This record gives sequence, C-alpha cells and structure tokens, in this order.
Amino acid sequence: MKNILNSNNKKWYVIDAKGKTLGRLSSIIATIISGKHKSIFNPSTNCGDYVIVINSQEIKVTGKKSNQKIYRRHSGRPGGLKVETFEKLQERIPERILEKAVKGMLPKGPLGRNLYANLKVYKQDSHPHESQNPELLVYK
Repeated sequence: MKNILNSNNKKWYVIDAKGKTLGRLSSIIATIISGKHKSIFNPSTNCGDYVIVINSQEIKVTGKKSNQKIYRRHSGRPGGLKVETFEKLQERIPERILEKAVKGMLPKGPLGRNLYANLKVYKQDSHPHESQNPELLVYK
C-alpha cells in the first residue's frame, strides 16, 4: 500500500502577512501546518503542509497590544530575564513574533517540534523557496 503521508504529498503555501492581524493569521498557519484542513488528518502524524510567510515586519495587533504585549526570554543565568515589548521585538526580529505565536498553537512534544519545522518566516517579500512552486494562499 502506498504511504499517503510521505513528503511528496505536501504542498507549499505562501502567505503575505502585510497588514494582517497576528492571532488570526497564526491560527490559520497552525491549522495548515498540522494538516487539520485535510481529509486524511490524524492527530498523531505529520500530515500538514509547508507554509512560507513573507512581510512579517508589517504584521499588526489590535488595541494597545503593541505597547502592552511583552515577550520574555531567559538566559538561564541568575537575573537573566529579558523583557521586550511587541514594538521593540518587531523592530529587532519581526520573524520571532509570528514564530512564537504559531509554536504556542502547535502540540507540545516531539510531534509539535516536527510540525514547527514546516514554518518558514521572512521579514521581506522575498524567500529562497521558489523551486518548491508555492501557491499563494488568500483568506479573508
């Protein structure tokens, strides 16, 4: 029997994040990466597709979240907690905002880490995945 979950069946999608809302966009990406949009979905397998996100530096949030939403990271040393607002992180590393949002929506454990590898985020409108012939994904 032919394996229907091999990597040959996986599609590549391009999503333009320009002017899109962070939460709505990341929930759509998490659905595609985990394969919930397919009829062959199985929660214990990696049957999702690849997603390329461009223009991540132009993603937006609603309300006062740009000033109030904070991102924390820790160096592992005593007193090594670093705190950053959405605005500061968007200036410094805009890709990390969307990556953290999508990673939080994926399953925890080895499967989630495997699914997370199917996400590629770029801050500009160019990406090095043209040879995979990605389709432009348009949603409302």
